[in-house]
Amino acid sequence: MADSSTQSIIIGASPERVAAVICDFARYPEWTEAVRRVEVVEEYEDGYASQVHFTIDAAVMADEYVLAYEYAEDLSRIEWHLVAPSKMQKSQRGSYDLVGNPDDGTTVTYTLEVELSVGMLGMFRRKAEKMIMDTALKQLKRRVEALGAAQ
Repeated sequence: MADSSTQSIIIGASPERVAAVICDFARYPEWTEAVRRVEVVEEYEDGYASQVHFTIDAAVMADEYVLAYEYAEDLSRIEWHLVAPSKMQKSQRGSYDLVGNPDDGTTVTYTLEVELSVGMLGMFRRKAEKMIMDTALKQLKRRVEALGAAQ
């Protein structure tokens, strides 16, 4: 059974800038510590990725998998699911929800549900999920805000 976890962060950029970084899969290895390689396998007619192959190597886990993506028309929601089980995962579903704030920032809510192929005690799994989500959101914030400062 997969557990769902949700965390949020405020990023000092517009929802459009945040979505642009999230959707630029080819650059993930530049700013995400665990992602070693990314390949867009299929695209929609509008050029957005529909399937993406990831190779990750985190201290606790190495894996390769393909995620299928769907997007809200205004990119306020980007969601994905695991196409087929991988070495480490039976299933994965996730989403980013982007809400613009009055101060021109964006609240990003990250939801992730993973069912692992390997057994892991609930206490350790929850700690790993929190670490993965914290890291992902902090790295996204750092990347978006650094790109904004460079403009």
